[in-house]
Amino acid sequence: MTAHPVCKRVLLKLSGEALMGDLGYGIDPDRLRAVALEISEVVAEGVEVAVVVGGGNIFRGVSGAARGIERATADYMGMLATVMNCIALQDALRKLSTDSRVLSAIHMQEICEPYIRGRAIRHLEKGRVVIFAAGTGNPFFSTDTAAALRALEIGAECLLVAKKKYDGIYDADPAVDPNAQLIEHISHREALERGLRVMDSTAFSLCMDNDLPIMVFNMSVPGNVRRVLRGERVGTIVTTE
Repeated sequence: MTAHPVCKRVLLKLSGEALMGDLGYGIDPDRLRAVALEISEVVAEGVEVAVVVGGGNIFRGVSGAARGIERATADYMGMLATVMNCIALQDALRKLSTDSRVLSAIHMQEICEPYIRGRAIRHLEKGRVVIFAAGTGNPFFSTDTAAALRALEIGAECLLVAKKKYDGIYDADPAVDPNAQLIEHISHREALERGLRVMDSTAFSLCMDNDLPIMVFNMSVPGNVRRVLRGERVGTIVTTE
């Protein structure tokens, strides 16, 4: 453990459900503020933070396709849901006096900036939180894949995967097996071989092929982002070796 952040630049992947709190749908203002506060604290310590937010609390493309909507159309609807979450997060950060920018893979100039890699990096260098909206801008790709891709594009040192309920990666599904054990450290390859669901396979392969470490932890525990970035044993770390 160190008193100073172990990473200079990170990307935080949040599920849409992380903003839902105990609600069955939408955004819980108290939970939103708590997430923004976590981000603000690590930014104040000098960490450059980018964020990718899912849209499952509003609309999920896969489930929409299952209900009869064409998959590409459903995915575009899911991308718009992520934009709503990103704007809400930006507003919460603004109320905490933390400067941020929303960069969208789908152009909507009235409410956010278009995604340009160089612009995103410049915002980070200026100490602004960069919030990536609309996934990759393409259907059939999840926000997990968007998080891995953007992390690599901006040169993030680590991908932080925040879970709503679980403390990290388990050797079995804790929702099914009460004896499931938390894994503190595992390699990308072993996680794939054991079929452990960390992210979707496309996102995970991107991380493995480019030696990008992944930290999986529980976002519901206050202060966990800060603990992870100070090198404390929180959740699960996934590395190449």
